Amino acid sequence: MFRRKLSALGYQNPNEFNANGTIYENEFRNFIIWVEDQKIRHYKIEDRTGLRNIKSSDWTKACESYFKDLGCPYQQSERTSMIEWILAYAVRLEYGDHVDEYKAVDPSNIAMSQTDRVPSSNPLDNLDFNDPDFKAGVTSLSMILQIPPHADHLEQLKAICMVVKDRLSQEAIKKFSTEKQGEQLPLDQTDLGFDTGDYIINEAAKILRLIHIKNLRDLQTQINSAIVGVQALIANPKTDSRLGKVGY
Repeated sequence: MFRRKLSALGYQNPNEFNANGTIYENEFRNFIIWVEDQKIRHYKIEDRTGLRNIKSSDWTKACESYFKDLGCPYQQSERTSMIEWILAYAVRLEYGDHVDEYKAVDPSNIAMSQTDRVPSSNPLDNLDFNDPDFKAGVTSLSMILQIPPHADHLEQLKAICMVVKDRLSQEAIKKFSTEKQGEQLPLDQTDLGFDTGDYIINEAAKILRLIHIKNLRDLQTQINSAIVGVQALIANPKTDSRLGKVGY
């Protein structure tokens, strides 16, 4: 999964790189000092001693300090994410160092031989997003999820991703299972209160009005919770006899 970035950075044997697991600990440590020496160069040379001493028992602490100084949001326990993050960081710096050179490259003149190609284990890399079957699949999926059609199937795919992330994630499913479900109210029985003269606009206005009402109820619930929390603090004051007063 790191081969493309490793190849772009000129790492030795990118196809054989594996830094996950205890048996590959030395490879991971050598990779960190390589990417710092060759690409990132965040530390001065004399300050890289802790990273260079890969046999030291304090190397893990030096590595944690290094990633913290870089601003990496991941921990040692998330090694795969750490490697992906530092590779992306190094690629960005590499591009910044040679931006004029890369801008001058004409992609149409780049001929990559079959032996130079980095094989990908991700099946999505082999998809043809303009294939008729793919477009039909996007349309079918949007119908199942009740997503309005769009002229651009890729934009429609983005909408599908948003719906799946919002409604079908583990957090969303857990929240749905724990929330109390109210009584279902058919849309055709909802009174809009005015008429726009267009059935579709009327239906859309009903939906927006119901969403607005729900948001107001959620806001009122949060306000009530805040009031209860404040009352719990001020309604039960503690007495400090040393200060000669009641309260905090």
